[in-house]
Amino acid sequence: MKRFGLLPRIITAIIAGIVIGTFAPEWLIRLFATFNGLFGNFLGFVIPLIIIGFIAPGIGSIGQGAGKLLGMTTLIAYISTIIAGLVAFFTAKAVYPSILADQAAKAFENPEEALLQPFFQVEMAPIMGVMSALLLAFALGLGMAAVKGNALQKVMDEFRVIVEMIIEKIIIPLLPIHIFGIFANMTQGGQVSAIMSVFAKVFIMIIILHILYLCAQYTTAGTLRKQNPLFMIKTMLPAYFTALGTQSSASTIPVTLERAKKIGIKDRIADFSVPLLATIHLSGSTITLVSCAMAVMLLQNEVYTFASMLPFILMLGVTMIAAPGVPGGAVMAALGLLETMLGFNSTMLSLMIALYLAQDSFGTACNVTGDGALTAIVDKLNKEK
Repeated sequence: MKRFGLLPRIITAIIAGIVIGTFAPEWLIRLFATFNGLFGNFLGFVIPLIIIGFIAPGIGSIGQGAGKLLGMTTLIAYISTIIAGLVAFFTAKAVYPSILADQAAKAFENPEEALLQPFFQVEMAPIMGVMSALLLAFALGLGMAAVKGNALQKVMDEFRVIVEMIIEKIIIPLLPIHIFGIFANMTQGGQVSAIMSVFAKVFIMIIILHILYLCAQYTTAGTLRKQNPLFMIKTMLPAYFTALGTQSSASTIPVTLERAKKIGIKDRIADFSVPLLATIHLSGSTITLVSCAMAVMLLQNEVYTFASMLPFILMLGVTMIAAPGVPGGAVMAALGLLETMLGFNSTMLSLMIALYLAQDSFGTACNVTGDGALTAIVDKLNKEK
């Protein structure tokens, strides 16, 4: 199963859920609904741990390497991520009314009532609320960045490793079963056709946005450096396809680094910026998260406005620093924001995970390839100073 990648497992789970959900007896669907209830409650328990375990050491480690180059790289990465989120919002707001017309009407007004209920539930109360976890994570991260000692940083780094293991060893392996149960239950309730229609249309829109945003990034970098953007993109293509296969920004760093130097970026700048950007610059993932979140909200008859989405996008830019180097890390780090800022319930969070993971490879590839453009911009701006 380890050789059978996460994306094929997710796709297989969706297909199997739809097929089996059409004829499976009610007791079998309720059995998977019981598993989904337990898994969803466990996910709710882990969300504050994910927030603290990723954001606090992430901010702390960035702050410890303080310097003009660090500040410039971080600022450019944040601006790029926010712009990506805004592009996704305005595109979805303009496009969704036409490509997803009547999708919300096809979904149930009260989807929870259409689904079969679990045999039993086990409460797993989180240790604190999501907002409390965010505030604690920011306080710890900024504090660790300001304090010269590194004892707490080491503790938080080890805590992050523990949380990453929970994601890698428990959550990610069980996600296909969870998604299978969701789609089997939705098929039984007659809701799956609307979901799958949204999946296909949103997926295509996201890929187009990724490509256009990469073109914009390299046009900006090429203009500043007086280089041909098409040459720069062509040079970075091996990094794109490596990320497409590995689904990991961290695993692609050696290729990204080698390609960035071929563009003409100074070794010192590339050696510093590429590994840093692999951690803090997730414009592709942000495009996906915003697009998917708005699709799920539309599907559930929820209203999205610029006033409600802007704070979410701004916070998402910071939270993406917390995204671990594991498949699906970005959506895991964003679950808390989706729950508190956009009011996502367990069903909406599950749909969000399924939508995001279905194209995780492409989001990672966009992130990694964009790192080359941002490194080129940093190199040029640093050179002028």
